[in-house]
Amino acid sequence: MFIATLIASDRIEAGDISTAADRLAAAGLRAGDPAWIEPGIACDLGFDGDPAAARAALEGAFAGVDVVVQAATGRRRRMLVADMDSTMITIECIDELADYAGIKPQIADITERAMRGELDFEGALDARVALLAGLDAAVIDRCHAERVVIMAGARELVRTMRANGADCYLVSGGFTLFADRVAAEIGFTRALSNVLEFADGKLSGTVARPIVGAETKRRTLLDEAAAHGLLPDQCLAVGDGANDIPMIQAAGLGVAYHAKPKTAAAAGARIDHGDLTALLYAQGYARKDWVI
Repeated sequence: MFIATLIASDRIEAGDISTAADRLAAAGLRAGDPAWIEPGIACDLGFDGDPAAARAALEGAFAGVDVVVQAATGRRRRMLVADMDSTMITIECIDELADYAGIKPQIADITERAMRGELDFEGALDARVALLAGLDAAVIDRCHAERVVIMAGARELVRTMRANGADCYLVSGGFTLFADRVAAEIGFTRALSNVLEFADGKLSGTVARPIVGAETKRRTLLDEAAAHGLLPDQCLAVGDGANDIPMIQAAGLGVAYHAKPKTAAAAGARIDHGDLTALLYAQGYARKDWVI
């Protein structure tokens, strides 16, 4: 048995749910009665049949509505592994640091290409950080204070999952001086990210080894799951860039969040319209169950 959860960024009507059931039937899938998680916002449609066929029938069929298809059993995940930049926060930190250095367009272009999977992540990170050599260390704190904004729904997602027994890990290709503070503010169990190197109070233009990249993200999910006696199927992973694909594909529920095309195509679920609370609805949490 599978569940298709329809999650509206604004509102979804009973008629839309009926249409969704009809679309499942037309795809040869037998749908059960709808079950509202949150009236007008999120609704489950249980069905028997091919989950890939259900995704094809429902994704993009309703304006402003995300669809998450998964097995009915085990939908409440026991672990979360999340990306930071453009996932748990609204910015790419390295691009904003570059703005203080007056070279944002140059660095943002490399970031975009790396996140699309057009450039090797480690090489692109080294190239961007090298361009920041000489930037005063005090700019880090200024950038955090002035530019970092927590993504809508991030606190609710992490705090609700942790209150229900899940461990939550922030694993970022960004930098500890941002990630550690973001993790503490949101409520993550632990953060893992890259370490910028300094000389005489300025960025040296280098990153300490080893680099936290795609393989580190995947291995963190697998290793932490094993350490907690969990299967990868019991885990949720979310990110937006190409370096998130391995962890997304390793998780039982791997989600591309407002993601680059390559990441969206590789993920088992996409959130294109809503905020991160969509991942609470996908796990069956109504608003009354959220921890703020």
